[in-house]
Amino acid sequence: MSDPKKIVLAYSGGLDTSVILPWLKERYPGVKVVAFAADLGQGDELTGLKKKARDSGADEVVVKDLRKEFAENFCFKVLKAGAVYEHDYLLGTSIARPLIAREQVAVAHATGADAVAHGATGKGNDQVRFELTYMALDPALQIIAPWKDKRFELRSREAAVDYAKAHGVPVTSTKKKIYSRDRNLWHISHEGADLENPANEPKDDLWVMSVPVSKAPAKPAFVTVDFEAGVPVKLNSRAMAGHEIVLRLNDLAGRHAVGQTDLVENRLVGIKSRGAYETPAGTVLMTAHKALEAITLDRETLHYKQVVALKYAEMVYFGQWFTPLREALDAFIDSTQRHVTGQVKVRLFKGRATPAGTTSPRSLYSMDLASFTMGGMYDETDANGFIRLFGLPLKVEALTRGKKRKKR
Repeated sequence: MSDPKKIVLAYSGGLDTSVILPWLKERYPGVKVVAFAADLGQGDELTGLKKKARDSGADEVVVKDLRKEFAENFCFKVLKAGAVYEHDYLLGTSIARPLIAREQVAVAHATGADAVAHGATGKGNDQVRFELTYMALDPALQIIAPWKDKRFELRSREAAVDYAKAHGVPVTSTKKKIYSRDRNLWHISHEGADLENPANEPKDDLWVMSVPVSKAPAKPAFVTVDFEAGVPVKLNSRAMAGHEIVLRLNDLAGRHAVGQTDLVENRLVGIKSRGAYETPAGTVLMTAHKALEAITLDRETLHYKQVVALKYAEMVYFGQWFTPLREALDAFIDSTQRHVTGQVKVRLFKGRATPAGTTSPRSLYSMDLASFTMGGMYDETDANGFIRLFGLPLKVEALTRGKKRKKR
């Protein structure tokens, strides 16, 4: 394959992409590099990014504010699906990658670039998420992945720090502060350094979006979230755009240490990795959404949706966003959300978010049926025949095989 003439680099300003930018200029003499940054809610991490990119060799710099779209068209799809990977991971990094890569392809088209590049390593999941998106949206673009290039001499983050220093590239990472972090509206992840050993407890000074549990207030706080068709539309009775709800909840829940997860997960490439995650708003919204579904979905739909949620989470984690199956699952999920409308009160206290009251005009919950008082719509004598029929296969098996099951 011939050398590219113009490359759009997914640029965050972090250690990896900071050193990759000048490396691309060295590796491909005469190549033009467009540094593309997606504003997904990183906050002050984007301060000075344009100047830094140009000083590091970028010929063009493009920054797009994608916060609203990220919240409403990506994070909230995960929320409606109830998608959680391996019990605890709320997919903060996973769900961001297809949006970044999609916009990267759009920038390539707009600037006449013939290649796209990313800073993901050959051991991680992000390489798959970026490259599957490139392949789905424009298979003609050349894909540059320096960490998988044998000529890329930087084989560790420590080596990258040395390279940055030698090339005058300012980075915040040091050999003593070497965590790999990824932040957006939905979460921040922490990997590397002492976290690589699962025997080490995350240190209190690790957390960024939330306080340590030991420093959380001694009194709980309460928030209310209003949903329409499964989508958060109000916080504490105030209508807000999706990204504004997430930002505000991050602040409120972070003060109470809500959303901290310490997880050893199975990467797509077959490696187990350990990370610490903070997802304050996402944890509150998932808790509230689950509580609302509990009173608005019928049993069969709720149970089948739990099966779909596992597959959905896996597809997001594996980078399979721009696929026919994901679109088909969204159609099913949207159908299930038609009646998921109402308000949930959530209690924030010492690292936990718990439902403290749920109401809905579409509720299937009947106090008359749920009450211990007999009578009304429910004739308890009907249960006799129901149990006899429901247990008939067990009775037949015992009678025909002439044996009793062992008690356990």
